[in-house]
Amino acid sequence: MVLSFVILILGFVALVWSADRFVFGAAALAKNLGVPTLIVGLTIVAMGSSAPEMMVAAQAALSDKTDTAVGNAIGSNIANILLVLGITALLRPLAVGSGILRREMPLLIIVSLGAWYIVSDNYFSATEGYVLLAGFATFILGLIYITKNSNHAQEDDPLVSEACDEVPDNVPTGKAVFWLIVGMIVLPISADVLVDSAVDIAKFFGMSDLLIGLTIIAIGTSLPELAACVAGVLKNEDDLALGNIIGSNIFNILAVLSIAGILNPASLDMNIAQRDIYVMLGATIALIVMSVNLRGKRQINRLEGGVLLAAFIGYMYAII
Repeated sequence: MVLSFVILILGFVALVWSADRFVFGAAALAKNLGVPTLIVGLTIVAMGSSAPEMMVAAQAALSDKTDTAVGNAIGSNIANILLVLGITALLRPLAVGSGILRREMPLLIIVSLGAWYIVSDNYFSATEGYVLLAGFATFILGLIYITKNSNHAQEDDPLVSEACDEVPDNVPTGKAVFWLIVGMIVLPISADVLVDSAVDIAKFFGMSDLLIGLTIIAIGTSLPELAACVAGVLKNEDDLALGNIIGSNIFNILAVLSIAGILNPASLDMNIAQRDIYVMLGATIALIVMSVNLRGKRQINRLEGGVLLAAFIGYMYAII
């Protein structure tokens, strides 16, 4: 069992590292081939933070563990809001920009309700997976269209500005191809190792496929968002920190969740529809209520950060 935990940790490290290298190589190669920075940023780079969840979801679904894949997507969204934003707001209150309230948050509510509808009958079909994937493609194309046709959209939208700022420049094509290939090789291997070790741990402790997705895997794949948010607030880039979380949650539903239904349509653990999806919706609504803050400044303060973090600890205690 100690060996399984060591392999799990190494799997997480390799997964995050290889996802970063894959995104770096793919984005640099696309830029060198003449693809506009905006398109590279909103496709390859913007999906980078969700690449670990996507690969884990694919490996879990192919291993006939759809509950783990779905639990990873929903659990990551819960962890992003309650754990990551909770810790971030405790470090420093997060100011909420008008662009986030106007564009990202309404969309987050819509896709979250879509996820609720899909899991409400305890079955995830391939058709529902393709609908989510079509929604993801529409979301990306819509962002590109709006940004290209608005002079200030990129500056106002943290998801867009962060993605475009992260596009590597002046990278030799040979170096870009090298890291792309390394990422393509290590990413699926690390995801497979991670899922296998997580399953071994789950069996040892008598945990269900769903529970391992909601806890160990979800928290592990949310660590890049935690690092990005902490770095953002330390640089006084509150919108980028919050935009990273909202963008990641939208991607988790539209891109990550869709993979489970497409690769392995299956009946779902009833706890998803009866418990976990409502926790995700409740966390999303709490985020919006705290962000609007009709009584004063639009910010998530330290007290609210503490409430979010306490809610996450309570949720983990309840399901474990």
